Amino acid sequence: QLQLVESGGGLVQPGGSLRLSCSASGFILDYRAIGWFRQAPGKEREEVSCISRGGETNYADSVKGRFTISRDSAKNTVHLHMNSLKLEDTAVYYCAGGVWCSDYIHDYEDWGQGTQVTVSS
Repeated sequence: QLQLVESGGGLVQPGGSLRLSCSASGFILDYRAIGWFRQAPGKEREEVSCISRGGETNYADSVKGRFTISRDSAKNTVHLHMNSLKLEDTAVYYCAGGVWCSDYIHDYEDWGQGTQVTVSS
């Protein structure tokens, strides 16, 4: 059974940092494009970042220069390093696996259950 599990969310003050992790069972993450999405209350799910099977990365304009996506192949995990967090980064963060990077959620076949990130003073 294919499964993605996110971890690392929590409560952090503005300007703080968190590292989210997306771990997989049932398949090798290196063979998938992995996207990070987020959904705030009352808003649509939006792509934050993605790393392709070839290692190319992309970021939403709102997080460029603050977030970094990376693979840890040995642990079959993809991380999202989030720095200089802002109030508007508060959301449930999801990782998803697909064939290629896309900002269209239906291009992703596998989803985790999400992890809450709350930025608050």
